Amino acid sequence: MPPRPNKRSKNDKDGSEPGPSTLAAPALPPAPAPVGSRLFAPFRALGYVSDHVPFSMFVHAPKGALAKPTIHLVTSVGRSWLMWDADRITLLFASPDAGAPIASLAQTGTEVFAAAGSRVIKYVRGKEAASYASSDALAKVLLFGDQVIALKADGTGLLVWDKESGDLTNEITFHASFTATDMVHPATYLNKILVGSREGELQLWNIRTGTLIHTFPPTSSASSVTALVQSPALDVVGVGHLDGSVRVLDIRTGELVMSVKMEEGSITGVAFRMDGALVLATASSTGAIALWDLAKGGRVLHINRTTHEQAVTGLEWVAGQPLLVSSSGDNSVKQWVFDAPTAAPRLLKFRAGHHAPPSFIRYYGTDGKQILTAGRDRSLRYTSVVRDSRSHELSQGSLVKKAIGLGVSVDNLKFQPITALSSSSARAKDWDDVLTAHAASSTAHTWRVQDKRLGAHALETADGGAVQAVCVTACGNFGLAGSSAGDIRMWNMQSGRERKSYGITGDRRGDSRPGIIERAKPKKKDRDVRKQVTAITGIATDALNTIVVASTLEGNLYFFDFATTERQHVLALDSSITAIDLQRDSNLLAVVCDDLAVRLIDIETRRVVRVLGGFKGRVLDTAFSPDARWLLATSLDAVVRTYDIPTGRLVDAFRVPSVATSLTFSPTGDFLATSHIDSLAVHLWANRAQFSDVALRHVSEDDDVLEVALPSVQGVDDASLEGLEPVGQPEYTDIYTTPEQLADGLLTLSLMPRARWQTLLNLDTIRARNKPKEPPKAPEAAPFFLPTVSGLETRFDVSAAASAAVPSHRLAPTAAFLESDFTRRLVAAAPIDAAANADAEAVGAFFEYAKSLSPSALDLEIRSLVDLAHLAAFLRLVAARLAQKRDFEAVQAFLRVFLDVHQDVLVANAEVRDALEDVRHRQRGESERLRELVSYSLGTLAFLRGA
Repeated sequence: MPPRPNKRSKNDKDGSEPGPSTLAAPALPPAPAPVGSRLFAPFRALGYVSDHVPFSMFVHAPKGALAKPTIHLVTSVGRSWLMWDADRITLLFASPDAGAPIASLAQTGTEVFAAAGSRVIKYVRGKEAASYASSDALAKVLLFGDQVIALKADGTGLLVWDKESGDLTNEITFHASFTATDMVHPATYLNKILVGSREGELQLWNIRTGTLIHTFPPTSSASSVTALVQSPALDVVGVGHLDGSVRVLDIRTGELVMSVKMEEGSITGVAFRMDGALVLATASSTGAIALWDLAKGGRVLHINRTTHEQAVTGLEWVAGQPLLVSSSGDNSVKQWVFDAPTAAPRLLKFRAGHHAPPSFIRYYGTDGKQILTAGRDRSLRYTSVVRDSRSHELSQGSLVKKAIGLGVSVDNLKFQPITALSSSSARAKDWDDVLTAHAASSTAHTWRVQDKRLGAHALETADGGAVQAVCVTACGNFGLAGSSAGDIRMWNMQSGRERKSYGITGDRRGDSRPGIIERAKPKKKDRDVRKQVTAITGIATDALNTIVVASTLEGNLYFFDFATTERQHVLALDSSITAIDLQRDSNLLAVVCDDLAVRLIDIETRRVVRVLGGFKGRVLDTAFSPDARWLLATSLDAVVRTYDIPTGRLVDAFRVPSVATSLTFSPTGDFLATSHIDSLAVHLWANRAQFSDVALRHVSEDDDVLEVALPSVQGVDDASLEGLEPVGQPEYTDIYTTPEQLADGLLTLSLMPRARWQTLLNLDTIRARNKPKEPPKAPEAAPFFLPTVSGLETRFDVSAAASAAVPSHRLAPTAAFLESDFTRRLVAAAPIDAAANADAEAVGAFFEYAKSLSPSALDLEIRSLVDLAHLAAFLRLVAARLAQKRDFEAVQAFLRVFLDVHQDVLVANAEVRDALEDVRHRQRGESERLRELVSYSLGTLAFLRGA
């Protein structure tokens, strides 16, 4: 990241921002071609249940007399599908990405068929087993015995495949005036398909011969056919239309049996009850479900206008049970039970998620297993990372009954969308632990996650301004809220009573008086003070409840004493502040500013320590890693950036298909969670640094940022994270190799252990200490048969041994001088004279060889230098090594032994005088420089200790 211009604070020098020198870092090698994110891999999407595609249901017949039937539901979630066990609505399977949005679903007992794009894909146990290809996009898919039938998306024809072989067996093209919208197989009609059209006509086709058998004329209104379903009675089908009418038609005679109409919306689903009761259920595009009594001429029984928040797209009765299943594009599947044939439906079970994209997400607790999500659907949801069945919405009260009584949607009775959220699980078992702020509301609400409901307290600001920022302390005892009018107040989370207030202008306010007394007294109007009050955009408290930090829209940071409410410091920045985020372990505060930068503030020193830029759009949210090593930020340019805080550099960036509105990092560091502007799910990204070694290499802002697909619902195992790398683009690994010389002005020591060169210097002392007190005596030679002297006593004859002990006067010939490997390397590496330039590699190789010898072997080699040429060569090598500023302590040890051994020869011979002068000059210069460096370091250390 290029350094930003150095700017001065409007307050004083303590608030000055770091200039280019503060953020300077060593130059790094150029980056290779981008390969997406090096730190994060797509893992899984949470919170999906269903979309606008009708679900598919299959009932497995029980095998025993007391066994219950098993019901499987398959719902579409964009480019994947989910299989649910209807008994508890628990997730069984999640399919891989189909490659295109799914348009229709069908299933058998063991197989699932999905129409996606121009293919019909067959899945077995959640894995793709076969596909049926077409040149046109497909819409409706229908299983017909051993055949698979699909309507073209443009309604111009249908295709028939053999299920086993996958071969296209037939293709039917409709007339230009007939645009197909839906189809159904009438029971007992062999090879027959009934097709509905946009023009309102119905046609009966023979799919084996490809012939049109009969055409049923449209109604007088010629309304489009939107739904076709077979009734329990033979030859009778239900036909739903765009104008809200439903016809019960006898296709054998072509007569109309019955007609009903829903006044609001078009028909999106028709279902006949399958347990003997003559009841017809219809669904509309407004989210309502109507029940009709067929035994009494289609009289309406019940109309529930609040079943779903969006159009009901899936509606089906469970065979043999008084159970109705519905699904909708509002991301929910619901089961309705009927206690009597004519009783009103009762919600039995449901599985739901956000029906509007979540806009604010935060991890809850310290174990990283749950996330709190708030969306534009005015709901607060608890999303489990480990098990989908644990996810739920936090209740806001009995709003369903009120909505039915008022005839309005449940969403209209909920609180306004949540704009800020804070939580602490420290006292979750004792009282409310979540505090939220709502759009255009002067009240902050508490929630209790353990009870899955709204809390007992509504915390209202005294100035009437809208609450824009909230904070729950780390201990969980207090909650703070800041308003758009500049008011900051603190409440007790257990009792809901106001405890303190903090003023960003004037003197400290201290403890707040009870609300009744405060409202009873007249309020003074101070126009000057009111003009200075600005909107609070963020509140944070440290881990020990000693400091309260508040930010305002005008660009000021206010630091208060938590206990006394005294304003301690004001830090003025050069841009408006939109949000703040405090990492309590490191006391680093991330400040999001309007000048497309994120500033890091140390709340202890109250200084700007980093300025992170490079954003091409407004910064939407930030998150710290648990170890405070990284800061992640998302912006309107749809790029998620990761900054390394110690260096202040951008180390990772990846683009997502849609803008990430919020992000949060797991407290355990394993996942990053993001929410997006057009997605109903919470997307998890696996942190690669938890599973492998990742090099934090600088990423240039000028590099192209590659787009990474969002995580799918299927999820990825930890073991398969390695397979997520792009093919042909291996992961960049930055292996750092320590250079031989860090800088020209430094002295580099050798890696030789201290004991090695100390032993070399004191080798004579060690030999003297280890010398035996008396020389060893050779054993007397004794023959195998010891000779004896004749006599009465046994005595050995030792005259032969005495004669053998006489030393020989023969002198061995003088051995010729043999040149050792040390001497040959010495001669080859040494320069010709002191003025010649030495070969750096040769000099280095010689000293590496010398350091590899043992102290005794090196001492012997130095003592074996008897030729004056060899002595001069050794001195020239020492001078060359000193000039290179390498192996300083090893060179000192070698030189000390060399001078002790050969000092008399060096003094007596003028041939080596030039070499000695060169060594003395270089030795004096390097010693003085070493003394200066050590003195400077000791002085700096003493200053820091005394500061």
